[in-house]
Amino acid sequence: MAHLTTNPADYTRQLDEKAQTLTAMLAPFYNDTLAVFASPEEFYRMRAEFRVWHDGDDLYYIMFDPETREKIRIESFPVASRLINQLMPAVLDFIRTRPELRQKLFQVEFLTSTTNEALISMLYHRQLDAEWGASAQELRQFLSQFGSIDIIGRARKQKICLDKDWITETLIIEGKKFQFQQVENSFTQPNAAVNQHMISWALAATADNAANRSKDLLELYCGNGNFSLPLAQNFRQVLATEISKTSVNSARYNCELNGIDNVTLVRMSAEDFSLVMAGEKESRRAEEANLSSFDCKTVLVDPPRAGLDDDTIELVRQYETIVYISCNPETLVDNLKSLQRTHEVIQAALFDQFPYTHHMEAGVLLKRKP
Repeated sequence: MAHLTTNPADYTRQLDEKAQTLTAMLAPFYNDTLAVFASPEEFYRMRAEFRVWHDGDDLYYIMFDPETREKIRIESFPVASRLINQLMPAVLDFIRTRPELRQKLFQVEFLTSTTNEALISMLYHRQLDAEWGASAQELRQFLSQFGSIDIIGRARKQKICLDKDWITETLIIEGKKFQFQQVENSFTQPNAAVNQHMISWALAATADNAANRSKDLLELYCGNGNFSLPLAQNFRQVLATEISKTSVNSARYNCELNGIDNVTLVRMSAEDFSLVMAGEKESRRAEEANLSSFDCKTVLVDPPRAGLDDDTIELVRQYETIVYISCNPETLVDNLKSLQRTHEVIQAALFDQFPYTHHMEAGVLLKRKP
């Protein structure tokens, strides 16, 4: 089998090609210099998942080639964090001779932090029992040599947590520490170093509010508060919406964790919130948020790959300033075709969240035209 490799020596060339591609895509809307934020060349991805392949007495991780579906044996994974690379062989070495942990194990997922916390999820094609729990506790104790480790066992309609199903990530944004609860299977930015660049860029892009904190920020797709919490220092209040119940609960927890009291969270999709703001839909959650108390002049959006729907585009163009974070420049360009009627792009950035792939994360700052 082939082995998955990266070539750090080729990283700069690949990043330059991405910058050229994004510059060309944004050319109809922006002709100034593109800010480029590089990733570490190795050990940058804070989460990874692997299928587990059983081959007689042997046991190893595999991934599938996305084009050929060929099995690729994974001995190490240099794009993942150093902690993941330490834990990968340690987990297999421990469970290889323990049938209560090995039997019908088909996938292992790792979620790590920059401060050596890890959550390991083990997925099975069988129900888990007390014997599994006892051995999993032994595994957890064995792995504690690497950091603070929690383990989850999953099977059909079954979830066992040893001890919890989340980690706490710590990010340093412009010299200030922020902590974020990250829950298993909820969305988090995978590249912690580049995520810090993204937040710092958005913080600087909205810094004109810092001198006069009399205006408010609306954020759509806020997740666990990744942008909301650091940016709250630039605004009087932040009104943040998110559809995922898990992410909203984490965002509220994170506000308390960081001592931030000027963020209001509403569990609602961006599409529904747009209809409420347009007067086409009523919502108890929106009423409880006391929307009339907000004076939002800036909106931040970080939508899924599909970009903004038409109703949300109509909503965001009502604001003087738009901060748009995009994981899909193609849909960003489509949205800019509509937004350019009322706004102009005054800053643009490339954030290399996914080195050695064609994926690009972009940020644009738009201001309403005079």
